[in-house]
Amino acid sequence: MAARTFDCVVIGAGPGGYVAAIRAAQLGMATAVVERGAVGGRCLNVACIPAKAVLRAADILSEVREAGDFGIVVAEPAVDFGAVMARREKVVSTLTGGVAGLFKKNRIELIAGEASLTAAGTVRVGEDELSAKTIVLATGSVPRALPGIEFGGRVVGTEEAWAFSELPRRLAVVGAGASGAEIASAYARLGAETHLFEVLDRVLPTEDEDISKIVARGLARQGVAVHVSTAIENVSSSKGAVSFSAGGEQVEADWLVLAVGRGPDVAGLGLDAAAVALSERGLIEVDGAQRTSREGVYAIGDLVSGPALAHKASDEGIIAVEDAAGLATHPLVHVDIPRATFCSPNVASFGLTEAQAREAGHDVVVGKVPYGAVGAGTIYGDRAGIVKIVGESRYGELLGAHIVGTRATELIQELVNVRALEGGYAEVARIVHGHPTLSEAVLEAARDADGWLIHG
Repeated sequence: MAARTFDCVVIGAGPGGYVAAIRAAQLGMATAVVERGAVGGRCLNVACIPAKAVLRAADILSEVREAGDFGIVVAEPAVDFGAVMARREKVVSTLTGGVAGLFKKNRIELIAGEASLTAAGTVRVGEDELSAKTIVLATGSVPRALPGIEFGGRVVGTEEAWAFSELPRRLAVVGAGASGAEIASAYARLGAETHLFEVLDRVLPTEDEDISKIVARGLARQGVAVHVSTAIENVSSSKGAVSFSAGGEQVEADWLVLAVGRGPDVAGLGLDAAAVALSERGLIEVDGAQRTSREGVYAIGDLVSGPALAHKASDEGIIAVEDAAGLATHPLVHVDIPRATFCSPNVASFGLTEAQAREAGHDVVVGKVPYGAVGAGTIYGDRAGIVKIVGESRYGELLGAHIVGTRATELIQELVNVRALEGGYAEVARIVHGHPTLSEAVLEAARDADGWLIHG
């Protein structure tokens, strides 16, 4: 059978792949997307979006329970977990339907099946062969287990954790990074007895230490039993429960969730046959334009180095197809990509932590302001949140920013933008911010870094 010919074939319809495909179509390329699962990939169907839908339900429940602090008297709320999950499904179907609509609008052909590269540089999908000048690999990632602990039975990954059919009575989560913290925060507030285990000495260990401390206190207030510097072993899964030892004690739970990281989903892609080079870490090697070692083949997202974030994958997809179209592109600066964790309290950051900046030899200046220093912090009932700016004193450069508290995931973008536009904390300190808003805490943190804090 003769190969079907396109200008661009994208393998994977997640947030990296579908954005790459749409941008390719905008640039005049005849484009096809191969997807073995559902449109939207793991992010829209079983990961990012379902997680935030469940977390939003937990947020609403917390707000109702705290309504009395604002003079609103309500009865003790109850959780209809079936309705929570039904809304989750509605959110997912709405967004995946939107992506399917964008494919149709941009005349992108969706091909269902498992794709692999051939030695000739084509794409094999079942009995079909696709030929294209540009191929974008965007298959995302798969969960990693722990040595000696396998998935199965009552031991599940994060994707399964966001799709429970019933609210667990007892939940154990291993890994206190972003995913583990989100799962623990959501289910503890929804009513599950929740334990969070981390082998390192603090929750969110890759975040700034000041931020981690506030998150740990917040999780404890929600009822999460946090166990740091604690490994688990001797896992035994039965029909209705899972047991294991941790810190010398025996623990039993309905489910054990492993949130200990993910690896690139490269199995079956035919990378060896196509001579696509991998790094020692098993990631696909690419240059700043996302080009692999095989001419015409690009790779993006969790398949390549950098943070495993949906928005990073989307931008890389745009870079890849724009390079293929002959446009000038610029490589992403990974450290400046915003990071967001939607546990309660929210966490957002970019750039270097204070410790990393000092280790790198910078002449560090820190600006740090609690939400309570500005009027909106008291209005919203969150005085404990903080904005922390890490700067360089000689030139006023923004080296990093770290926010924990209400709407942190929205507030971080201002500082990301200033960094991208080559501004510094002194410029932020002189920009007029609306009053009363939480963004004034960003303003005050910049002023603190610049040496003239007003409200503090």
